[in-house]
Amino acid sequence: MHLSGLIGHQLLSPSGEGVGKVDDIIVRLRGDDYPVVTGVVAKVGGRRVFLPIDRVAELSEERVALAKAKVDLGGFERRDGEVLLREDILGHRLIDVAEAELVRAWDVELRATDEGWIVSCLDTRRPARLFGLIRTSAGHPCQDWKAFEPLIGHVPSVGVRAAFGRVVRLKPAQIADLLEDASRTEGEEILDVVHADPELEADVFEELDPDFANRLFGDRTDAEVADVIAHMRADDAADAVADLPQERRRKILDLLPPGTRTKVLTLLGFNPTSAGGIMGVDFLTAPADALVGEALRRIRLAGNVQPEALITMHAVDASNRLVGTVSVIGLLQADPESRLVDVVDGDPVRVTAATDAVDVTLLMADYNLMTVPVVDADDQLLGVITVDDVLEATIPDDWRRREPPAHPEPAHADSETDGTSVKHSEQKG
Repeated sequence: MHLSGLIGHQLLSPSGEGVGKVDDIIVRLRGDDYPVVTGVVAKVGGRRVFLPIDRVAELSEERVALAKAKVDLGGFERRDGEVLLREDILGHRLIDVAEAELVRAWDVELRATDEGWIVSCLDTRRPARLFGLIRTSAGHPCQDWKAFEPLIGHVPSVGVRAAFGRVVRLKPAQIADLLEDASRTEGEEILDVVHADPELEADVFEELDPDFANRLFGDRTDAEVADVIAHMRADDAADAVADLPQERRRKILDLLPPGTRTKVLTLLGFNPTSAGGIMGVDFLTAPADALVGEALRRIRLAGNVQPEALITMHAVDASNRLVGTVSVIGLLQADPESRLVDVVDGDPVRVTAATDAVDVTLLMADYNLMTVPVVDADDQLLGVITVDDVLEATIPDDWRRREPPAHPEPAHADSETDGTSVKHSEQKG
C-alpha cells in the first residue's frame, strides 16, 4: 500500500458515509526496527483529529473505514517519537546512509505484518510527469526503510531518534558533505544529532569548508564555539581560530583550556603555508637510552595522539634535541630489550618551521615518508608533519568536494564468473 494512494482518501463511517478525509499517517519510531503505524490524522469538519489505528476497520488504497461511528474531535497533537509520513517524509529529503547523500522521498510503501502496518520502504525515484501533472510513483521499485535516516524537523521526535540515529556512524567527512548540501533546517537537525558526541562534532567541523564552518559558528555563542574548537586537533584548532572574524578570536581564545590555548597560539605564530603552520604539536618521544619495550608501551598508552602521528617514535636527549626516529614496524621487529638509540635512524629527514609546505611534500615523496619532524635551529623537536597534513595543505581547494567515485557493488553468490560485471552507475540508472 502506497502513501500516495491514501492521502486525501475519503474516510467512511461503518455505514459507508463520508465523514472526512485522510490527511496523514502516523508511525512510531522503533530504533533499528521498521516504524509501525499507530494512527491516522483525518480532517473532519475542518479539524485535524487523531484516529488510533485500532479504530480503523479498513485501511487500503481502495477504502478507509472506521470501526465505530464515534470520532473524538479533540485537536491532534503530535507525541515525541512520532513521524507524520506526509508532513515529515513525503517530498522531503532523507539521508541515504550507504551513499552518505541526501535523497528525496517521493512515496512511502506500507506493508501489513502480524504486528500491524509498518513502513517497509521508500521510493526515491522522481515520479513521471504526464502533461505537466505528476503521476503516481506506485509501482516504482522502492528501497528498504532501514537504508535511510529521516530528517523529521520535529524537535522532540528528533531527540528520540538521536538515541539510535545512524548519522553518527558515518565518517566525519561524509557528515560534512551532508551539512554543506543540506538546507538550514536539515543542517540544524544533523548538527543536533552530532552535538551529542563532542569528539565527532569537532571532527566534522575540521572537515567543513572554512567559510561554511564560520557560518555555522555564527549561530553559536563564543562558549559553544570554544567548546567545539577545544575538541579539535591543535593544528585544526589553530586554523579554525585563524578563520574566525577578528572580533571573536581573542574572546574564543580566552575560553579555550590553557593547554589548548598555548598550542594554538604557538601554531598561529607560523606562516600557514609553512611547515610550522601545518605541523601537529602532539607527537611521541622517548629518551634515546630507553628500551624498545618502553617505547612501545608509550605508543600503546597514547590515546590522545592522532593515529597518523603514532607511526613514528622520536628519540630525544635530555634537552629535547632530536636524536633519531624509528617507525612502529621497526620497533615491533626489534628486540624489546634493545636501547632505542640502537634501532633509530640517527640522521632522519627533518625540516625547520619556515620550510615551505610544498617543499615538505616533495621531501616526503622523494624519501617515501609518512611523517617528518620539525625542529628549530638547535635541533629541538617542535612538531611533526604527517602525510595527511601535507595533502590537506597542497590539494587545491576546488578539489576537496569533488564527486567521489561510485562505491563498488558487492559480489553476489549467483554472479557470473567470466569476469564481466555491471557498472555501479549503470545499476543506479
